[in-house]
Amino acid sequence: MSRTITLEPYADTWPDDDPDGGFRSTVAEYSRLDGLATLDVLSRNKSIPIGALVAFIVGQYSASGSAALLEVGPRVIGQMDAIVQTAELAGSDEARLEAYRSLKAIVSWLKVPLDDPDWRPAGA
Repeated sequence: MSRTITLEPYADTWPDDDPDGGFRSTVAEYSRLDGLATLDVLSRNKSIPIGALVAFIVGQYSASGSAALLEVGPRVIGQMDAIVQTAELAGSDEARLEAYRSLKAIVSWLKVPLDDPDWRPAGA
């Protein structure tokens, strides 16, 4: 698994309507930082090679979407996507606001066990 990667800042321009504009902006912002300073300390304190730490970070980030899907579940993700798609098809601010309200309700429901330490599923 040995590869050499050159860390470099990302600086570019993109149109205002670029669907990946938010991601590009975040990459541009964070790629200017020197994260290796933190990894140097972590590597030294934990006796783990920097390459192993970078592989861990990249692997964990790469798997985070799948992990989130497993945690939330495909049914809830499908429901949330249907809400967004319906609002986008309608194309109105009111439809998008209604989608926001619906998504807010789902998130509120998902947070119940986090917000209430005494919460237990039915029958538990």
